[in-house]
Amino acid sequence: MNDDRLIVGTRKGLFVFESDEADPHRWKQTAIHFIGEPVTSALADPRDGTLYAALNLGHFGVKLHRMPAGASEWEPCASPVYPPQPEAELAAAEAASATEASAGANAQDGPQTNAPAAEPLWSLEQIWTLEPGGADEPGTLWAGTIPGGLFRSDDRGESWTLMRSLWDRPERREWGGGGYDHAGIHSVLVDPRDSRHVTIGVSSGGVWQTFDSGATWRPTSKGMQADYMPPERREEENAQDPHRVAQCLSAPDKLWTQHHCAIFRSIDGGLHWTRIEAQPSNFGFAVAVHPHDPDTAWFVPAVKDACRIPVDGRFVVTRTRDGGRTFESFSEGLPSGLAYDLVYRHGLAIDATGTRLAMGSTTGGLWTSNDGGESWRELSAHLPPIYHVSFA
Repeated sequence: MNDDRLIVGTRKGLFVFESDEADPHRWKQTAIHFIGEPVTSALADPRDGTLYAALNLGHFGVKLHRMPAGASEWEPCASPVYPPQPEAELAAAEAASATEASAGANAQDGPQTNAPAAEPLWSLEQIWTLEPGGADEPGTLWAGTIPGGLFRSDDRGESWTLMRSLWDRPERREWGGGGYDHAGIHSVLVDPRDSRHVTIGVSSGGVWQTFDSGATWRPTSKGMQADYMPPERREEENAQDPHRVAQCLSAPDKLWTQHHCAIFRSIDGGLHWTRIEAQPSNFGFAVAVHPHDPDTAWFVPAVKDACRIPVDGRFVVTRTRDGGRTFESFSEGLPSGLAYDLVYRHGLAIDATGTRLAMGSTTGGLWTSNDGGESWRELSAHLPPIYHVSFA
């Protein structure tokens, strides 16, 4: 894999950068697609070179497009579709919403107007992540969505199937929104040794795994701690908010999670997790793991909850090379003064060699590093807010 392209999904289009053959430290923008449209996720399929782009067009809905390797035009794919919500469940949700609105209207200090009836939760709001199936599954794709449904396609996006085995779990009804109104699946990890083994991250619903291609699922968040929950519920597996889950490709039993409350690491395939304290902050969204060294991982710390800005306005990237015992902080090439960039879950990427990284921020900054994150070079300071960065 050459990884000579950068795929950058933003609030106003999909940007493509290519490395300079004469100087691999330099990148140049070579294309822009879907100008003005929010690209929430993108995938350059390493199996056949097809490029996929998921768009959230508001009133016009969620759209999915693909461009086969060697082609110059996009072609539409099917978007995941939720089945109709059962009438009994919809009626119960609307009744609960009406009860809450009435209680609020009658409260002395509450709102004086009723809230609208609850919207059906069985409808696609956003494709949050697209991931390829295993090398032995040509054409298989996974889509993690909001409101918390996981979809699978076995025909390159021509059709999609909701994993009802996960969606129908009773625990799913307790999932909450992790930054959005509804829960969302943002991380999908296919075990390179066994395509039937898939790990997902849910905000907020914890880490879940299947070992039989989605026929059955189980929560695997043991050891995580949700400090925002009452003390007696802080270790509930279904109450956790992993912001991003990543694995070492050459040692897939070694996983890292940037959680809402801390960094967590697993060395047994995600069955158990150990809390890691880091400076300048335990909070953030993004994590990248070295593809060949499971002890090395990168994070972008921030102040959590209401602030969600770099600590003290100092924008840095942190790295551990000893499994989380110590961390280094790097800022060379990043904004030197006060900066308020935030890096979303999919805004930090590492290439197949483990030496080059790319990072995009909410303020439209895009940087690359060729030395493991120790120094950075700015590609652009004026892109739209960046949702997704990946090498291809």
